[in-house]
Amino acid sequence: MTINALHVRIHGRVQGVGYRASMKEVATRLGIQGWVRNRGDGTVEAHLVGPPEQLNTLLTWCGDGSPMATVTHIQADELDEVPHYSAFSVF
Repeated sequence: MTINALHVRIHGRVQGVGYRASMKEVATRLGIQGWVRNRGDGTVEAHLVGPPEQLNTLLTWCGDGSPMATVTHIQADELDEVPHYSAFSVF
């Protein structure tokens, strides 16, 4: 099975709206590992590790986010090395 890793930055109204908790629920359901955290500049940042199809599904979700979020831009870059995570964490 192919496993990919992405570094993702989500811009818009994504802090204080349940975005990270919602992302964890979706990622866990899809079997994606990694982490998500708020950044000081108002964006949300995540490392996502999993099969390409599940990563694409989560990236699609990232464009909508939690019900109160307003996403304006997503930047996703593939990582050269695939880190190992045992779960999906919220920081």
